[in-house]
Amino acid sequence: MKRRYRLRDQETFKRVRQTGVTYAHPYFVLCVLPNGLDISRAGFVTSRRIGKAVVRNRARRRLSETIRLMWDLIEPGWDLVWIARPAINEADFTSLQQASVRLLRRAKVLRTDQETPERQSADRDPSPQRAETFPVRSDLKMDQQL
Repeated sequence: MKRRYRLRDQETFKRVRQTGVTYAHPYFVLCVLPNGLDISRAGFVTSRRIGKAVVRNRARRRLSETIRLMWDLIEPGWDLVWIARPAINEADFTSLQQASVRLLRRAKVLRTDQETPERQSADRDPSPQRAETFPVRSDLKMDQQL
């Protein structure tokens, strides 16, 4: 997720937690607060209850990737704080996606199909595009070298 779409300072996290509206799920808690900007921002919290550092970072990365994939579906103008719960460690990626969509709908932060804008090229994440397709050689086996 790009830096401009992330919450970074502790004061903002605290303000969203204290004055925002909270929605709960067994995998995580979502706190939302209008920010008055033309973009939405997200922050992710994983406490030591989740596990040691490697487990916490993995949970944070999975949650962040879930939100990044649906970022275009989130309405602008919101600060979102996602707080992971211990059950996130056993969840597979599709259940995380379904749970996050469910919470975003409950919070009324998810756009409808008619409101979804086309991504602008400036906001698009750079992804490699193949200029040409190369033929696949089916006569080679996996163990053979060229």
